[in-house]
Amino acid sequence: MNFYKYHGTGNDFVLIDAFNQNIELTKNEIIKLCNRRFGIGADGLMLLKKHSEFDFEMDYYNPDGSGATFCGNGARCIVAFAKKLGIIKNETKFLASDGVHKARINNNIVKLQMNNPNSVSEKEDYFFMNTGSPHVVKFCENLQNVPVYQTGKIIRHKKEFQPLGTNVNFIEIKKNHIQVRTYEKGVEDETYSCGTGVIASALSYALKYKIANNFVNIDTKGGKLKVYFEINKKEFSDIWLQGVATFVFEGKLNIFQK
Repeated sequence: MNFYKYHGTGNDFVLIDAFNQNIELTKNEIIKLCNRRFGIGADGLMLLKKHSEFDFEMDYYNPDGSGATFCGNGARCIVAFAKKLGIIKNETKFLASDGVHKARINNNIVKLQMNNPNSVSEKEDYFFMNTGSPHVVKFCENLQNVPVYQTGKIIRHKKEFQPLGTNVNFIEIKKNHIQVRTYEKGVEDETYSCGTGVIASALSYALKYKIANNFVNIDTKGGKLKVYFEINKKEFSDIWLQGVATFVFEGKLNIFQK
């Protein structure tokens, strides 16, 4: 079976073409493929499947084998993958776990339309919202010194976020942008970037500081992203995530090899 490796600002994925063939992977196979020592290594795995009503369907899995959540950077990568395979040209409409998404691709820059957050709440020291996956957003100073893994893991398992748990974003405000670091559930570690986390961070920043712009520039450990949106009071719409989606390499594998 062929596989392809992509990354979106350091958030890396194994992609498999299941458009014209039926490919189903077990949880253990997904875990093995995503393992950085015994497999290919990735923050997630996606199957690109055929769909009767849309250009394609995105079937996403976390590296622990769990699914049912949306991945923004993964979606940008699968759009680039679909173009590489000749399934789409420069625009697309596809189905993911949280519904339908539109995207545009120009060279390797993908602009992805996100669904509006279905819940936004402001607590005493954090924001919480679901942008395809649940996210806590905490504002901080000296971001580089924040123990993202240790603190993120504690918050991820807090009782109020169970049974699904939550991703945790730490953001610092700079002059013309924000910096974001994210602890991702499913990966159970800090990742170089998180698309849905960047969306949650940008929207939280807009709410907290009532910014005049309808876009936010974001720096992650893996690179730069941009979030566009419309806001009416506390309601968001027309949300887009833009950034580079990069093809890394391709290869062949035998998932049944011991």
